[in-house]
Amino acid sequence: MSKLGNLGARLHRGEVSYDFIGHRKLWYGISILITITAILGLTVRGLNMGIDFQGGAVFTTPKTSVSVAQAEDYAREASGHEAVVQKLGNDTLRIQIAGMDTQQSDEIKNKLAEDFKVDSEKIAADLVGPSWGDQIANKAWQGLAIFMVLVVIYLAIAFEWRMAIAALVALIHDITITVGIYALVGFEVTPGTVIGLLTILGYSLYDTVVVFDSLKEQTKDLTKQTRFTYSDVANRSINGTLVRSINTTVVALLPVAGLLFIGGGVLGAGTLNDISLSLFVGLAAGAYSSIFIATPLVADLKEREPQMKALKKRVLAKRAQAAVDEEVAESRSYGEEPEDTTPAVVGPRNQPAARNRGRGRPSGKRR
Repeated sequence: MSKLGNLGARLHRGEVSYDFIGHRKLWYGISILITITAILGLTVRGLNMGIDFQGGAVFTTPKTSVSVAQAEDYAREASGHEAVVQKLGNDTLRIQIAGMDTQQSDEIKNKLAEDFKVDSEKIAADLVGPSWGDQIANKAWQGLAIFMVLVVIYLAIAFEWRMAIAALVALIHDITITVGIYALVGFEVTPGTVIGLLTILGYSLYDTVVVFDSLKEQTKDLTKQTRFTYSDVANRSINGTLVRSINTTVVALLPVAGLLFIGGGVLGAGTLNDISLSLFVGLAAGAYSSIFIATPLVADLKEREPQMKALKKRVLAKRAQAAVDEEVAESRSYGEEPEDTTPAVVGPRNQPAARNRGRGRPSGKRR
């Protein structure tokens, strides 16, 4: 058996474990810091919305030796706007300019043909109106909202409302981080990005539901015992599914990393970046949130219940008594007498005994 498999078996049996729940404030702090960074990136830099969302024109040139930087200068001079230029795998260029109408598109196409020294008919032009982009954006927001509502309803029915809230917080956490990374990196937001966002939500929920299912199974009749608190069982559920979550995430990240770093970076297939970056960041964030955010948050919410508070009090009292008993037993094993905790009787209580002893003595003379 491999070392990782052996570790997974030991984690599942509870032979070894890491206190994820006990360090939850640390995980919360890390998540808050990352989220604030993502929001700042989104606020300061904003998203680089593609023409599918704001309208514009896309020009695809034939095979050319013109560099990306030079093509950006040509496009800026021809349109008066900033352009996004991507070099495709066959040495062709994709020039994207936002806010163009049909007449402007024809003029820019002719000017680019002169600069690239090619026939204008060899430059393909696609025009997207802003109304189409608005429709796509609205549909994306509607789909996301419907997805969130259905997730909350399902988890509330299958598990309980506290788990539904924790899963919703984890999903918002994943989306915020992914969108913030997009803003910081400056990748273009396209319909492929939206597809990637919706896909990562499913992966994030998968890991979360696996842990929640284990937690639900192990907390049946929890209040009838005094060995474990809810946090103890939650921590055991995370450790029991930890290796499985890691394996699932790594296997999912490998092909996505191939798309992002090889397809988009090495081969220059810029269109792959639209979906691969959202998948890569989202899968990693989803694995993190299911372990470090969702389950600790459920434990926090559950231990605010009166019955769970009472259970925790009983468990801690029993552990304290067990610690005292163990200390006494250890003292005896070393031949030491345990301290007598019975209070000493002093003062007037000793006087009657002394008087009784005096009465029993024979007198010195007898008549």
